[in-house]
Amino acid sequence: MAAHLAPGTEDLARLAQQLVGAAQPGEQLEVVLGRSTSTTVKVYDGQVESLTSAGSNGAGVRVLRDGRQGFAHCGSLDPEVLHETLAEARDNVAFGEPDEWNAVAEPDGVAPVVQDGWSDAVLALPAEEKVRLALELEAKVRSLDPRVTNARSTSFGDGWGETVIASTSGTLVGDRGASCSVSTQPLARDGDETQTGWAYDAAVDPAQLDLDRVAAEAVERAVRLLGATKPGSMRTTILLEPRLALSLVGIVAGMLSAESVIKGRSPFAERVGEQVASPLLTLVDDPTRSESLAAETWDGEGLACRPNPLLVEGVLQGFLHNSYTARRTGTRSTGSAVRGVRSLPGAGPQLLVMSPGTRSFDELVASVDDGLLVTSFAGLHSGVNPVSGDFSVGADGVRIRHGELAEPLREMTVASTLQRLLLDVREVGGDFEWVNRGSGGCSLLVDDVAVSGS
Repeated sequence: MAAHLAPGTEDLARLAQQLVGAAQPGEQLEVVLGRSTSTTVKVYDGQVESLTSAGSNGAGVRVLRDGRQGFAHCGSLDPEVLHETLAEARDNVAFGEPDEWNAVAEPDGVAPVVQDGWSDAVLALPAEEKVRLALELEAKVRSLDPRVTNARSTSFGDGWGETVIASTSGTLVGDRGASCSVSTQPLARDGDETQTGWAYDAAVDPAQLDLDRVAAEAVERAVRLLGATKPGSMRTTILLEPRLALSLVGIVAGMLSAESVIKGRSPFAERVGEQVASPLLTLVDDPTRSESLAAETWDGEGLACRPNPLLVEGVLQGFLHNSYTARRTGTRSTGSAVRGVRSLPGAGPQLLVMSPGTRSFDELVASVDDGLLVTSFAGLHSGVNPVSGDFSVGADGVRIRHGELAEPLREMTVASTLQRLLLDVREVGGDFEWVNRGSGGCSLLVDDVAVSGS
């Protein structure tokens, strides 16, 4: 397999090849090398609260022999330390349980869709400008509504990273990326009541950050819950904005990891080809979508990323595989290995994309005679049972009456099962967006959901 290296990763590739070249007869080796830097500026009340910058180097080495696997990692790219890490991984093989499916990934011939996530503009941005952007965002937040007098936190962050994967199967790939972001958490006060909002934006160029949108969204989310009361219990239609809809389907996608299926931890095992969701719902895991900052060229084992349909018109298409789960189940990897330099490759979603409907968010609201716009979930991951799919989480929101947003509500519990929620999707919105510049989602209308209050 020919090397596919992003510019600037050549020195990492040489280090990785030296380690792979040290493989002993009968051994398979896989090496992941990475380096990164990040900067975070936090401001409060017109002053810089903190400015931190950090760099990180790391390596993960996997050695396989006779079905046994040894792994070790380190926080250095020093050649001597790397060879010590290789020796440690080699020693750890003796403690591994034999597993006939253990092996490094073999190149599968899928052509890469090369992503260019690099940004010279991020690296060139001076510290003074990072501070200015954070202070400007805070000032915009404080100027929009008299009830917002401050923000709990406002920040600017940026970072870049480079990664190389090499193995004895001939894999040698390198990738890099850089991005920046802003976020804020305004506090809205009315008498003794305080509510918090939040908004975020990210880009590959600081000039593309939309401070006006972030400030407006954060303030709106803070002030619209002022005066919220606890509702009575009811069964009603709920409306989820794209960010919350993606939170929900993201949990579902995690249950479609072949690892979860093999371990008996997915309620969707043995259901491929069945109608598990509304026919209106189509979901693809597609890291090749260059519109998103989360786009990737390679998975965690150096295989080319590719689109993987999960739900097509509500029908379950299959599961997400790395090379291990694929060998164990007699299928092919879906290029869905996920890992860092300090971890073994798992299998899971990388960039989720929902197919949009036709109507706008406002049209969805207008279509609901009596319902609830959910504006936030509390304890979402702890409130979902990944084995049974039981779903019970805290929520805040706004009542919908006769097609219009009405009074704010708080301290509710939304309960169902993920299986039921998927099947009860009444409509998918046409308001597609790359949420926080990551996965792509749309609003969802879901019927007959239990909401518990007072």
